[in-house]
Amino acid sequence: MKINPAEFRPAVRHSHVSSGTVIRTLRELKGWTQEELSRRCGISATNLSMLENDRVDIGKKRAELIAKAFAIHPAIIMFPEYEAFDIAHAA
Repeated sequence: MKINPAEFRPAVRHSHVSSGTVIRTLRELKGWTQEELSRRCGISATNLSMLENDRVDIGKKRAELIAKAFAIHPAIIMFPEYEAFDIAHAA
């Protein structure tokens, strides 16, 4: 069977993963409450809730604090569309 590359087209993204979704997913995979993540990263549970619900922008400093709590690189949180493969391996 001969494959013709011209017959293929790039895959279309069917979902969008936000920074808030990544934070919630990692937190839940760890079995942590927002209060537990708050204790580990120093960001209030109220602010974590707002981040998880995409009501505020993540920002570099908060991404660094949260990433440190999860022991991952901040880019996984700040740029989830580029790091989707790593998210599954981070928890």
